[in-house]
Amino acid sequence: MTQITQITGTGIPLLLDDIDTDRIIPARFLRCVSFDGIGEHAFEDDRQQDKSHPFNQPQYHEGSILVTGRNFGCGSSREHAPQSLMRWGVKAIIGESFAEIFFGNCTSLGVPCVTAERPALEALASLIKSDPPLEINVDLQAKEVRYADTVVPVDIAASAHEALVSGQWDFLSQLLENKDAIRKTASQLSYMQS
Repeated sequence: MTQITQITGTGIPLLLDDIDTDRIIPARFLRCVSFDGIGEHAFEDDRQQDKSHPFNQPQYHEGSILVTGRNFGCGSSREHAPQSLMRWGVKAIIGESFAEIFFGNCTSLGVPCVTAERPALEALASLIKSDPPLEINVDLQAKEVRYADTVVPVDIAASAHEALVSGQWDFLSQLLENKDAIRKTASQLSYMQS
């Protein structure tokens, strides 16, 4: 199982509030059989309407830490939203707050969502804009974000924190690690016998 204790990368500044899942991935992209290729459509409509959108800007294309505002991921509970961000390259999200289902979907994909105070988010987003190669470290164990000479305390729900740092977020790996115990239990169930 993969433990997620720290994520280091460059940032993508998108300090807006109430970004819903339909904006993250428009409904017409939900018809996919797998999630392959969905990352290229993250914020598709916003990017078409606003050529200055951060996901259109080459200086942020390698960014892996999204900095956003309040109530990020609100709206419908589509798993496609965090899938599209993850497949775009986002490995962690720092925001003021997150919609509960979006937060849970991100955690189950191994994408930590940590919260910080608005002034700290504003300062970080501003610095990313002026210095796109700025290295940012999200340290889940210390519950802080570090960049330049700055340390920002962040918070994350205790259950998500434990799942990520212990590796328990990865349910498929848990199943694979325990396949012998699963087979043993299945062999003892009468309805599993042919």
